[in-house]
Amino acid sequence: MIAPPAGAPDAPFIAISGLRKSYALGGVVVHALDGVDLGIRAGTFHTIMGPSGSGKSTLLYLLGGLDRPTAGRIVVAGAALQEMDENALAAYRREVVGFIFQSFNLISSLSAWENVAFPMRFAGISRRARRERAFALLERVGLADRRQHRPSELSGGQQQRVAIARSLVNEPRLVLADEPTGNLDTASGQSIMELLAELHSDGRTIVVVTHDPRMAAYATHQVFLLDGRTVSDAEYHAVTGMPGGPIARPVAAPASV
Repeated sequence: MIAPPAGAPDAPFIAISGLRKSYALGGVVVHALDGVDLGIRAGTFHTIMGPSGSGKSTLLYLLGGLDRPTAGRIVVAGAALQEMDENALAAYRREVVGFIFQSFNLISSLSAWENVAFPMRFAGISRRARRERAFALLERVGLADRRQHRPSELSGGQQQRVAIARSLVNEPRLVLADEPTGNLDTASGQSIMELLAELHSDGRTIVVVTHDPRMAAYATHQVFLLDGRTVSDAEYHAVTGMPGGPIARPVAAPASV
């Protein structure tokens, strides 16, 4: 488990400096990220906004240890991700980070509770303990009555709630979400963001990639990306025509979706 660095109480939980990620596509080098500097303090809720191709998901995947940067540093609670070997990165993903994806990534042959419990199979936890933990998390996300249902028997919003419950099985300090409302209708998406806001109120650090300014209204901080670099909200608005700055918080969504 990664612990906070001793003697640095004011240090950011996440410190990103000079971060670059390049890909070679058909003989052409594409710079997905081009020198990103970013600090995220523990217990904050950040949204990362930008048009398609701006580098949002690339940044999230690097932060989650799912990919490695071409250059630059990512330091989480004093530990440098770019210096970790594969075993250390696997431990980081397992112990520190919870992932939520746009496409849910549920296993179609498993029930809701089995999907939630699945990551615990690799931690030597008994089936009974996995079941109890999964049941408790599904109750928390409002799906206690759907725990035996398979993904095909659940709505999109319900499937995303299962995915959120699954992301919490190892009590992560950091929750990363990549367009978690992208496949949902407006009401379902708003309900999911309300749920993420609840997780933030527990003290977790939340980072959400989104292109929807209504979703960004739930965050304590907003980060804007254009062409692989961070920009001010004014520049983002001038280039994209999308609103920047504080956004009015939406009306609360229905309790379940």
